[in-house]
Amino acid sequence: MPKYLKCEKEVYFAEGVTCLGKDWHRPCLKCEKCGKTLTSGGHAEHEGKPYRNHPCYAAMFGPNGFGRG
Repeated sequence: MPKYLKCEKEVYFAEGVTCLGKDWHRPCLKCEKCGKTLTSGGHAEHEGKPYRNHPCYAAMFGPNGFGRG
């Protein structure tokens, strides 16, 4: 069984999710900034790490002022 990215623990295939080309436990797939659990299609990637599209990714990596209002 593969070891999953965040927690390094083994799980069964049905318990995992693939995102950003890596395997994760569902509860381990969290935004690097705020820690909220991410859903399919509700996140962005920066340097291989997942972030919520809005507001986290937009505030950190978007144009100045975007996502800060």
